[in-house]
Amino acid sequence: MKKYILIALIITFVSCKKETETNFDQPKHDETSVAVSGEELFSGKGTCTACHLPDQKVIGPSITEIAKIYKEKNASIVSFLKEEAEPIVDPSQYEVMKANFAITKQMTDEELKALEEYMLSFAK
Repeated sequence: MKKYILIALIITFVSCKKETETNFDQPKHDETSVAVSGEELFSGKGTCTACHLPDQKVIGPSITEIAKIYKEKNASIVSFLKEEAEPIVDPSQYEVMKANFAITKQMTDEELKALEEYMLSFAK
């Protein structure tokens, strides 16, 4: 009989512990989730491909040109996208780019950093 009581207590304790560890009212955070993809942000949420291509000027300069200049000047693309820094690649296109700041200002710091890393990967 004592064994059954002991087993019942252990089961109760284990099941209660699981219940207290689960937060039903909060979203579950997966520590192993894949990091934000700068390429996906560039092509999708950021709508950057509407004006920028990897190796060709469209409306704005190419990603390669942007990356080269930002790398040479050791400047921050993130700061520019947050409107905390002046344009350094093609200031004449700044007014056109301003419309997209509404999108980039809604991005998290992690997303902006991923976007910057993606763009800087084109620097030669």
